[in-house]
Amino acid sequence: MGLYVCFFVVFLMLYHGPCINGGITSSFVRKEEKSIDMPFHSDVFSHPPGYNAPQQVHITQGDHVGRAVIVSWVTQDEPGSSTVVYWAEKNNQKFKATGRTTTYKYYNYTSGFIHHCNIMNLEFDTKYHYQLGTGQTTRRFWFMTPPPVGPDVPYTFGLMGDLGQTYDSNVTLTHYEMNPVKGQAVLFVGDLSYADYYKFHDNSRWDSWGRFAERSTAYQPWIWTAGNHELDFEPSIGETKPFKPFLHRYRVPYKASGSTEPLWYSIKRASAYIIVLSSYSAFGMYTPQYQWLLEELPKVNRSETPWLIVLMHSPWYNSNSYHYMEGETMRVMFEPWFVEHKVDLVFAGHVHSYERSERVSNIAYNIVNGECSPVKNLSAPVYITIGDGGNIEGLASIMTEPQPKYSAYREASFGHATLEIKNRTHAYYSWHRNSDGYAVRADSVMFTNRHWHPMDDSTSKTE
Repeated sequence: MGLYVCFFVVFLMLYHGPCINGGITSSFVRKEEKSIDMPFHSDVFSHPPGYNAPQQVHITQGDHVGRAVIVSWVTQDEPGSSTVVYWAEKNNQKFKATGRTTTYKYYNYTSGFIHHCNIMNLEFDTKYHYQLGTGQTTRRFWFMTPPPVGPDVPYTFGLMGDLGQTYDSNVTLTHYEMNPVKGQAVLFVGDLSYADYYKFHDNSRWDSWGRFAERSTAYQPWIWTAGNHELDFEPSIGETKPFKPFLHRYRVPYKASGSTEPLWYSIKRASAYIIVLSSYSAFGMYTPQYQWLLEELPKVNRSETPWLIVLMHSPWYNSNSYHYMEGETMRVMFEPWFVEHKVDLVFAGHVHSYERSERVSNIAYNIVNGECSPVKNLSAPVYITIGDGGNIEGLASIMTEPQPKYSAYREASFGHATLEIKNRTHAYYSWHRNSDGYAVRADSVMFTNRHWHPMDDSTSKTE
């Protein structure tokens, strides 16, 4: 009898082993190839024709609710005009807004003339055309404003991170553009150009990245998060001001949410409340970022914006050997707040791979109880690492074994994701690897809202 019981216990352990360990580690193996930046003469980096033509055009939300757009661009030869001419497609009455110009120097590099213009008091859910430049050299683009903020407003976000400007980066951006599910705005979780990969942080790679991404950034807002490759902190060459190139080139509406710094801020867009945090700025107790977030989370009205989404660069839950535990200090500081306020989703980058967690928390631990393992928590967010844009540093393909219980799906591939918010209760999420056809979903899940429909939406059989 004892032998039979022993055999039965061993059988149960073997049978349930994969479920105990966690979710799915994808069997897909991407062909190992070195990630190489595209050369400057590549067509995706081409300069627009004409003298002093506006280039590197990008837009982002310009206020807290979506009725303003910040238009940014660069003129290389001279300042030119900082005026944007814009009009709604439905009536063609033209308006003008004038912005400001800035420049900066970084070691032996001097930037072009960087323009930022905030177009305000736009109508919701309207297609606008806008024109930049003067004389014989003008360029025209368009964008759609979001619908009015409301609890059941459908909206689709694209998601990317750690993009860079390699051949794989180009595939990622093309894959996103060709996806049948059309993103209306991009939530970008940091690490743009990887200019700091080059000697003296060659800032001409900031220019080439701006021209490369323009085909998307000029037509839909990208919501910016700063990553470690935006720091550009290099005392050895006299560059001691963190984030200098990034902050000159990319503006965000941080003052609209009461933030004192552009590296952390919030916006409302349709039925979503987006909070952007800075993993590489001080966040300890009493720091400006800490104090802002402490006051910001209680302001979120889930009857108005049901979906609470947080963007950051360094992930809190990561079972990849790369950057393992780097987000731990911020997690310890802020995770209890995320659970208390029932954050729905947290997106991060930094790790050049893909991973989705279950709803877990690790907030029970204290030095007396010793409970220091993540546990299932339906008030907790799902944590998604999407630092798989295709940059020059390549894939992070070494994962910890066994797969932890909190990890629902992980794969070392390049790709992007989409989040289709349907209403206040449901949002459909899908991740697309570059190696597949445009419509193929490598990982997908229907998320339920933590405030309005806090059902168990886990995809692993973990207990």
